Amino acid sequence: MVSERDSSRLRDTPAHPRTATLTVAYEGGEERRGPVTMGQANMIRCVLRDEPEHINIHDVWPVPAGTRTGEAVDALRTLAVRHEALRTTFPHPPGSAPREQVVAAAGTFTVSVLDHDELPGEPAAYAESLAREARDERFHLDRDFPLRVTLVALDGAPVFAAMAASHAVTDISALAVLKEDWLTLLSGGTLPPQTALTPLDLAAEEAAPKGLRKSAASLGYWERIIRTGPQAMFAEPGAEGTEVGAPRLTLRSRRGARALALVAERTGGLPATVLLTAWCALLAHRTGQPECVTAVPTSNRYEPRLTRSVNTLSQDALLCLDVRVPSFDVLLSKAWGAALNAYRHSRFDAVSLWEMIDRATFERGSRFTRDVAFNDVSTLPTALPSTLPTALPSAHDPAAPSPGDETAIGPELELSWGEEQVLPTRVLTFVHETDPLLRLGVWADPALFTREQAEGFVVGLVRLLEAAATGDVPLDALTEVTGVRPVERGPGWERVDGSWVSPLAVAEALSRALDGVPVHVTTDPPHGDGSPEGEAARALTAYIAAGGAPLTPAAAHAAFMDVLPGRPELLAPRRYVIVQNPPAEADLSGAWLRQQILSEGTGRDRRM
Repeated sequence: MVSERDSSRLRDTPAHPRTATLTVAYEGGEERRGPVTMGQANMIRCVLRDEPEHINIHDVWPVPAGTRTGEAVDALRTLAVRHEALRTTFPHPPGSAPREQVVAAAGTFTVSVLDHDELPGEPAAYAESLAREARDERFHLDRDFPLRVTLVALDGAPVFAAMAASHAVTDISALAVLKEDWLTLLSGGTLPPQTALTPLDLAAEEAAPKGLRKSAASLGYWERIIRTGPQAMFAEPGAEGTEVGAPRLTLRSRRGARALALVAERTGGLPATVLLTAWCALLAHRTGQPECVTAVPTSNRYEPRLTRSVNTLSQDALLCLDVRVPSFDVLLSKAWGAALNAYRHSRFDAVSLWEMIDRATFERGSRFTRDVAFNDVSTLPTALPSTLPTALPSAHDPAAPSPGDETAIGPELELSWGEEQVLPTRVLTFVHETDPLLRLGVWADPALFTREQAEGFVVGLVRLLEAAATGDVPLDALTEVTGVRPVERGPGWERVDGSWVSPLAVAEALSRALDGVPVHVTTDPPHGDGSPEGEAARALTAYIAAGGAPLTPAAAHAAFMDVLPGRPELLAPRRYVIVQNPPAEADLSGAWLRQQILSEGTGRDRRM
């Protein structure tokens, strides 16, 4: 069966391009071996678990005019010798995860060439589709070259290099470094000496005492957020499942770039921090959360020796920014410290992290969800991706021009929609450029954002920047300033133990998990003066009428934990109370309190 994506490309593909497969030999590197890095171990877990089209990455590199095929291939050969990651494999027995990496001194790889008499009307989009299709095949970690390259040529002259890459040795930042090196070589430039850490050098640092202390500190930082922060940013009606298929929305805006520069000038903040602050403020406003918890993956390259490292450093920096402040400027003053704290705690042992998450999940009775990710790649050597979809005017802003009303540097404000991608997040944002255009790619869960609402959100971001460019913005005025409204959860939702939950949904889920026995869930009254801290300290109590079944709190908790994945409105009761039969007035909490208690407890005393 041909997918919609494939059929769209095939309709626009010239018939019968000439195909060739070139085998390229390289030599001159140094043979080395050693343990995998923490980032490699983290991504290898995903490579072995996920479908290849979801975990492999891709890019399209333009070929400078006048380049011959041999020159393009020679440049790829130079990259293989220069960067150890491209000569790395991970030998391991079947059924196990690699713990060692081996760097070859010499080897071979292949390059496919598609030579056309005529290219499609949108050759860059055609090359992009080839790169995406190349992601569908799994890389064999123990033997494959980590780049799968296709040269798209016209009358024998290469025009684009479309490639898929193994996420076990590269991430989006590494591809940007490779892309810049390749273009430098093809333009006749000279590459500077290598100063970035190689994967094996980084692995040695991580295994040293200082590296182990940093990893332990990172685990402690993550554990505090996972045990006390919102278990899901999007705990609301419609948020279901663990994977989301969402189309890409692209914003291109000179207005946004001008406003961002003016806010940075007015406040003295870095543009990247200003943009992150605005995005967090708007996201927390939309979700009705007192904190913005988001993954910021690219930011773990903040150390100079890692900035140009060709390696997979894809370990999340987890930002937790408390937005309970009066204004944008106050939030901005906190954001850099919070972000730096997240960056400093982004190097950890993945196995230990997941062991901690599993332990915290069971003990808190929640399921932490990586709902949102903010990936700022605007400062990378060459911004990715290389291609963008055809742009459409914004339906949201009367000031938005028509597609032809723009200068050479881009439109005032323009939105476009691209292909759908399945992601394990509710909202994923890539910052590709901040000057002279603000260019963002956003994937938003369509169950939570209609297309109109998604467009309104990104336009609202521009409006927030424009308002902050002229003065401080009260955070309680974000609806009026941006046009973005907080979610309406309804009267059945409450903030309990730092998270938005539905006690009624908890009772129904627990009843189903226990084969339909009657369950009633109560919520502790608010603590103190009703402050967010007091609300967060509240807890649930579940009353369970077990009848004649030999039910214990531990068994009830274990059964409930099995239904948590994909249900962000659920949070385990802090206490389980087992009674014989339900009261006659089963909807009244006081009636349940008068029942004879058979047993009670947290249910966390032992694993079932």
